[in-house]
Amino acid sequence: MLAERGAYFPQLDIGATAERQKGPAFALGLLGVLPGAHGLPTFNLYSLGPTVSYSPDVFGVSRRGVEARQAGAELERDQLAAAYLAITGNAVEEALNLARLRLQIDALTRIVSDDERNLALVRRKFDVGRAPRTDVLAAQTQLANDRALLPSLRQQEAISEDALAILAGKAPGQWRAPAFRMADFHLPSALPLSLPSALVRQRPDILAAEQQVHVRSAQVGIATARMYPSIVLSASLATAALRPEALFSSSSGVWAALGALTAPVFHGGALRAERRGSIDALKASLALYRQTVLTAFGQVTDTLRALGNDAELAAAEHEALDTARTSLELQRVSYAAGRSNVLQLLDAERAYQQARLGYARATAQRYADSAQLLVALGGGWWNNSGLCPRSCAARTAYPGRPEREKRP
Repeated sequence: MLAERGAYFPQLDIGATAERQKGPAFALGLLGVLPGAHGLPTFNLYSLGPTVSYSPDVFGVSRRGVEARQAGAELERDQLAAAYLAITGNAVEEALNLARLRLQIDALTRIVSDDERNLALVRRKFDVGRAPRTDVLAAQTQLANDRALLPSLRQQEAISEDALAILAGKAPGQWRAPAFRMADFHLPSALPLSLPSALVRQRPDILAAEQQVHVRSAQVGIATARMYPSIVLSASLATAALRPEALFSSSSGVWAALGALTAPVFHGGALRAERRGSIDALKASLALYRQTVLTAFGQVTDTLRALGNDAELAAAEHEALDTARTSLELQRVSYAAGRSNVLQLLDAERAYQQARLGYARATAQRYADSAQLLVALGGGWWNNSGLCPRSCAARTAYPGRPEREKRP
């Protein structure tokens, strides 16, 4: 963008040449005829001096070019913000997944402990002749089945730790993720079930699509301006001589001034075709912008609905867990007193196991959907100073869409 702005100003260059020619020296305006020369003489020519040129931006080629470059720079910044948001969102998702797996492992470990208590209870009854051996085998089978679930969860935990290490830019095995627990995370005090649509506009993918439309619009202006005449003004001031030592003499100065106007007359329809192509590209970018906005609204809407369902699911799972816990405690008392059989105890154990894991999954899903909502709304990427190289305070004037800088 800064390089494109150079077209606003005159271009100043300095050059030096040394050449050997054969021809009439008077054609260069340096001297009449070389003494003693017969026919066309051969001589050396040296020149040194600056040249300045300027193209007035009458029809806006430079202005629209700068506008396109500035929109392109903001497009790149927004794409960088989208990548930053994707990485941070994935890192949060993996951290929550790691906490979920550890919560399930803890729940399953406690279930295994309960299975061991049940097995000990059945064995005591078997030892005194109050329970058949089939009850002991059933309790041992339940314990073995629950223990078999742990390796799979630990494998998923290891995979999640490696994924989090990669997101942190580290090789698995060289960096270990923090010991995330679900208790380390906290939900917002009040999650909304509806949001103003203006909040969605802070998403970097929407901002990037918006800047792509701006780029295409400026390119239409450039293609249109190229159909009109262009003006170039240039001037040069130099010294020229046949000998190097004479370059700075008072009689060696030469200057030239040039004004040129070039108007397109016939280009085989190329200029009009380029303009039509730019207009079609603008229409395509507008369609892509609309698609991006609609997709964003769909994601936010889906996440808001999921949050409402998550709250109901978590409450239902918690109630089911309390009921299953009470039922299991009563079944243990009943079985110890001989008023129920081992199948009833194992059924209560399985119900409690499912309720415990269900509540763990519901809690983790609620946290994951909350994180997804923040990502779907743009996540707060503007708080990263690396993505706001200038006027970051102005961009964060309100907690929604950061304000754009004024364009020249």
